[in-house]
Amino acid sequence: MNASISNRDLNAALRVLVVDGSKVVRQLITRVLRKELSQAEVVDCGSGAEAHKLLESGVFDFITISLRLPDMDGLELARYVRESAPQIYVPIVVVSGDVDDRLHRRALGEHVTDYFDKSLGFQALAEFIRGYVRPESAAEGVVLYVEDSRVVALATRRMLEKIGLTVRHVVSVEDALVLLEAERAQGGVGADVVLTDVSLKGELTGGDLLHRIRTEFGYGKGKLPVLVMTGDENPENQAALIRAGANDLVEKPVEEKLLITKLLFQLRVAQHLRARESAGEL
Repeated sequence: MNASISNRDLNAALRVLVVDGSKVVRQLITRVLRKELSQAEVVDCGSGAEAHKLLESGVFDFITISLRLPDMDGLELARYVRESAPQIYVPIVVVSGDVDDRLHRRALGEHVTDYFDKSLGFQALAEFIRGYVRPESAAEGVVLYVEDSRVVALATRRMLEKIGLTVRHVVSVEDALVLLEAERAQGGVGADVVLTDVSLKGELTGGDLLHRIRTEFGYGKGKLPVLVMTGDENPENQAALIRAGANDLVEKPVEEKLLITKLLFQLRVAQHLRARESAGEL
């Protein structure tokens, strides 16, 4: 997936296109974006045909698309954007309530940059978009990082630590489980997010770690997000990881900006959900 964004001055007004068949949803998204991204010019429309006209009349920095439009599938619109030269690198994010089903089937396609589940709420969507158009230079949080290659681990740790994240690195799933168990015994979780490779030294894989976190520890996606790094392009194997409870996948070789964007988004969403839980909203 291509995570490139416009290179123009980030202090200039960003143009965001919101495509959704529901007027209410468009209004909600637009309202939140204008509040959270004050420099953004938000343009909305309700169909693929309207989007075509808007795309022909100007360039956008970010596009959100519903999977279900009244006149076409959202992925058809994404393909059109990619085939239009001025828009070829713009981030295209599917915003939908039924994205999970297609994600499980790994059927979102190569034209989509990323996806967002509406159930997380529109405040989280604003934070998600901000991660792409206003990348953070500093962050806080603890990452449990499972990687058995010293070279890869060193490079990735530097990526994460340079923006302020604390990295707890282990080389195997067995070591990760020992750490999580020790933290649980003391009433803690052990990390704010887990980043793990699939293929690791030892008898257990990253998929096994994911399964243990979701079942034996009982940590849901909000309590302990898990990002899985994989070089396996088989859609069925990728779908199995999502079904097992992975919050997201990061395809290898890892692209730094995409990894940081996805990791920080999961951290923000987890913090958002924990705050709501503490306030008794969940």
